[in-house]
Amino acid sequence: MEVILRSDLDDRGLEGDIIKVKRGYARNYLIPKGIALEATAQNIKSLEQQRNKIELRKVKAMEAAIKVQEQLEGMEITFAQRAGEEGKLYGSITSMDIASYLESKDIVIDRKKIMIEKPIKELGEFKATIRIYPKVNAGIKIIVLPDKEG
Repeated sequence: MEVILRSDLDDRGLEGDIIKVKRGYARNYLIPKGIALEATAQNIKSLEQQRNKIELRKVKAMEAAIKVQEQLEGMEITFAQRAGEEGKLYGSITSMDIASYLESKDIVIDRKKIMIEKPIKELGEFKATIRIYPKVNAGIKIIVLPDKEG
């Protein structure tokens, strides 16, 4: 089934793209959530009329994403956590913790866009990738140190 995306959909396409998806995915998820429209002749004609506005929004979103990428690229985030004798943390550092830290620095990133291989459960240096916009990623370094107070 072909649908027209009304908003960006990770790994599938951007707003205004016509993509093929399975009928159940379109009928049960994309269309009811307002993410997509069925690609009928009338909807395609309407899309063509709105094409300039959509392209302008894409350009603005890309520019904003590049600004955020410049802020994030090469950034080092340091966490002080309580740890056991062998450097194992009591708890872990997750994408939610990283998103909270970035938000405290006035950089709002959805935690689902922060890619770490697995929750960080030991002391050391780790790398994370943040997917800001399709094809715009930023790499950050995460440093986990032992908490002196604990």
